[in-house]
Amino acid sequence: MSDDLQIASQVMPATPSPRALTAAAFHQLADVPPALTWFANIDNPQTRRAYQNDVEEFMRYTGITDPLAFRDVARAHVLAWRRDLELRALGGATIRRKLAALSSLFESLCEANAIQGNPVDGVKRPKNESTEGKTPAIADHQARALLAAPDPSTLRGMRDRAILATLLYHGLRRAELCALHLIDLQERRGVRSLRVHGKGNKIRYVPLHPAAAGAIAFYLEAAGHCADKAAPLFQPVSNNTRGAGRAITPGGVYQMLAKYAVGAGIEVDGFGPHALRATAATNALEHHADIAKVQEWLGHANIATTRVYDRRHLRPEDSPTFKVVY
Repeated sequence: MSDDLQIASQVMPATPSPRALTAAAFHQLADVPPALTWFANIDNPQTRRAYQNDVEEFMRYTGITDPLAFRDVARAHVLAWRRDLELRALGGATIRRKLAALSSLFESLCEANAIQGNPVDGVKRPKNESTEGKTPAIADHQARALLAAPDPSTLRGMRDRAILATLLYHGLRRAELCALHLIDLQERRGVRSLRVHGKGNKIRYVPLHPAAAGAIAFYLEAAGHCADKAAPLFQPVSNNTRGAGRAITPGGVYQMLAKYAVGAGIEVDGFGPHALRATAATNALEHHADIAKVQEWLGHANIATTRVYDRRHLRPEDSPTFKVVY
């Protein structure tokens, strides 16, 4: 007997043991878990809300009222729904998100052994209409006008200028800004930094720009809550909410920005807090920031998302229009 066979005979049992998992047990489907189980695993509240709405829309379209009916969903149902979305003239990005939500649900049901396959697999999704995102980025002179718009003689003006500087100099998401607390102002290797709580509970550290640092310090000195490290950094300043220890809401940031945009003469379709994120990213890239560093700075999981903000080839001043001379 060869050495290999002798070793094998010592390791392998003389008679095979019975299978721990029978074929029947393997193919037996578990109960369909409630949708809440799936939704609870989605960390970002905005994504969770959007996905829940998308799945509920699919359920209304297909007439699903009993969770067990998800077992009867076939690829044809998904294709019919996609066709209906297209006939409603929804944008490609919206259709892709709705299909992604449905696919995510069915993947979770597969993992729970509640269904035998994902009917969304193989269903084509609309292509990206453009490599440029739809979120606008404003010009440098517009950003300067926006920063100068708040009245620096009032507490509200000081706070709002600090908020605008934080968004424009660091590219934060609106939810990330609202989640900042004083304890998130930290020293990192001798550099004042922001500890940012991003999507998926991921934390990143962003060096604080001197202009933003000055605006924040000016605001905190006037606000008087700088001693409480657990307090939200940016708080409401109206008489009925001031001192309550609550953070400014995403809706409050949106309304504040809309007001100053009017005052600064900014009339841009789709302008909102995310436009300041796009502006910060575009500006950094135009001033030769490494795109991989910008990806980390923005907290993007995929560099393809960061490239959406790379509009250096779209600078109007570089157009051949301005090279024509008669």
